[in-house]
Amino acid sequence: MTQTAAVEVEDLWRSYQGFDAVRGVSLTVRRGELFALLGTNGAGKTSALEVIEGLAPPTGGTVRVLGHDPVRERRTVRARTGVVLQEGGLQTGLTVTETLRMWAGTLSRPRPIDEVLDLLDLRHRARVRVRQLSGGERRRLDLALAVLGRPDVLFLDEPTAGLDPESRARTWRLVRELLGTGVTVLMTTHHLQEAERLADRLAILHRGVVVRDGTPAAVAAAHAQRVTFRTVLPLPPLDGTVEVVGDTVTVSTDDVAGTIAALDAWAPGLAVSTRPATLEEAFLEIAAGVAA
Repeated sequence: MTQTAAVEVEDLWRSYQGFDAVRGVSLTVRRGELFALLGTNGAGKTSALEVIEGLAPPTGGTVRVLGHDPVRERRTVRARTGVVLQEGGLQTGLTVTETLRMWAGTLSRPRPIDEVLDLLDLRHRARVRVRQLSGGERRRLDLALAVLGRPDVLFLDEPTAGLDPESRARTWRLVRELLGTGVTVLMTTHHLQEAERLADRLAILHRGVVVRDGTPAAVAAAHAQRVTFRTVLPLPPLDGTVEVVGDTVTVSTDDVAGTIAALDAWAPGLAVSTRPATLEEAFLEIAAGVAA
């Protein structure tokens, strides 16, 4: 394992009763970065993450977290990692504080509970039983438990699922703060904006295989740029995909200069704007292409 890597995955396979949920995935997560796993439903994100977390053995391939096998060296890895599962298993009869105290008792160097309550904006709910929390508050409690042990690596499986916009923004701020202290984050998410704003690098999975990887900007830049203008006139032939909403026309094209030249010849002086594809647009194009 290289000194700059927090997580290394090589040729990972995971199968269930003959079905290959993960098929030869390889990736490296550098220390101190946020790496996002994206994909359509059933792409294999959670299946891969569970193996990396040490919650399930691989069918094939190797995984190392901070230089250790997360299954065979579970105790060593667990002491240095935090996990937010897609589905939490909280004891609903305990209060928020009781839940944190119980979990702190299993950790070697827990944060002060009051500090964690403030980090996740849960102090005003400290004496409330888990069963009385909203879905978003339970998700924040899941994250509180994950950061309680001062992890070096944080695994987040859909960490903001079910959160309102304000809670999601607070979670983003907390993740950025943790990254600033050197924590490494490996995250799955369906929120493309979340990945675009937070991730240093990402991988897009489809049917258990990595189909794209790189920085969010690089993945987006590999796709057609957008040329936008307003008109109600019949359009000339244009090279690319044309979308019309009201009087706004957007052309997705790999030949921006040629498209602008064609528009200028058709309507001299037409106001035209250009921009690269967003990560969401690139993701949708990738998903449509690999599903075809």
